[in-house]
Amino acid sequence: MQSHARGHLVYAASGVLALHTERGTSIVPANRVAWTPAGFTHYHRAHGDTDMRIVFLAPSLARLLPDHPSVFLASDLAREVLLALTGPRNYDDAAPGYSRSARSRLLRVLVDELGEAHEQPLHLPEPRDDRLQAIARMLYETPADNATLAELGKTIGASSRTLSRLFRDELGMTFYEWRTQLRIYHALVLLADGHDVIRTAYACGWAGPSSFITAFTDIIGTTPGRYRTSRQTTARTSHPTVVRSSE
Repeated sequence: MQSHARGHLVYAASGVLALHTERGTSIVPANRVAWTPAGFTHYHRAHGDTDMRIVFLAPSLARLLPDHPSVFLASDLAREVLLALTGPRNYDDAAPGYSRSARSRLLRVLVDELGEAHEQPLHLPEPRDDRLQAIARMLYETPADNATLAELGKTIGASSRTLSRLFRDELGMTFYEWRTQLRIYHALVLLADGHDVIRTAYACGWAGPSSFITAFTDIIGTTPGRYRTSRQTTARTSHPTVVRSSE
């Protein structure tokens, strides 16, 4: 766990990152940018061979971005700026060949691009209620579990009505929306590790590839097959500093 005095952007040029804060987990697949404001305690976890680039922002630029952890889709221009700003050691301070004024201009372009991008629905909020935490632990361990909320409630001594209310009030989403987000996170990890679409669908609890492809496309914006292809293409062309998964 760490915390920084400056807010920072983390870019997954390839692979999949998970950004954990006290508010939950942000899923950062390839060609997404995660924003963590100053002062948030956090840690990153890489899945697969991940090309991770980090750029810190001065307060004057940070205030133009959200005051909470968030994920953005990287435009082509934002991607090229991030790669230009990050040197061979993957941190912005190591980037060679740019004067201070040039770096300032590039950073402003980057923040402007992110300001035009929509936040991605890739944040999985962390439950605080003990009952929700118990359910979260079970589903993190077995994302393919298709038990209903009522069935899960019986194991922890809470009614489905109570649990439904807690999901809405505490996490701002239904149980089924939360579980879908969780499954997409696990699916991204499996795809990063080289699993095919069919195996990934069943491992994450979908009845078949078709329903998995629909859910994946709704959240990620492309099919899992196209995502795997684009991730592999990006990995071949990005001259990465690789962070190898600890798994």
